[in-house]
This record gives sequence, C-alpha cells and structure tokens, in this order.
Amino acid sequence: MATHKSAEKRNRQSRKRRLRNMSAKSLVKTMTKKVLKAVGEKDQEGAKKRLLEAVVAIDKAASKRVFHKNTAARKISKLTRKVNSLA
Repeated sequence: MATHKSAEKRNRQSRKRRLRNMSAKSLVKTMTKKVLKAVGEKDQEGAKKRLLEAVVAIDKAASKRVFHKNTAARKISKLTRKVNSLA
C-alpha cells in the first residue's frame, strides 16, 4: 500500500482512470458486436447505422488515450471493410 501522499494520490488517479478505460473499452466492444451482428444478418442499412455509432465510440476512446490512434484506425478500418462487403 502507498505510504507517501503523492503515491496515495497516484493510486486514486490510477483507479479512476482504470474505471474510465474499462467503461470505454466495454462500449467499443459492444458497438463492434452490434455491427458484426448486423453484417451477419446481411442488414446493410442497420450495419451502416451501427458502424457510425461504433466509429464515434472508437474515436472518443482514442481521443481519451484509451486506445492508441493506430489501434483505433485499425478497428474502424476492419469494421468498415466488413460493412462495405455487403454492398
């Protein structure tokens, strides 16, 4: 356990950030699953709508440094390719 004041503060900050990061990652995973489900059902309109929502969630997570920007770009690219394969 932390014994210095600065270490205790760092511990509090880490816990707060961990919760925020877990929440953002969970949201991205959920949105991704919804896109993939729509692609699996061959629902082109639904997949496009879900893709936009997923892209927003991924970009937001990347802007908060939950994901590296290249990781976010890769996830968006992968989902976009799957949605475009329906056309």
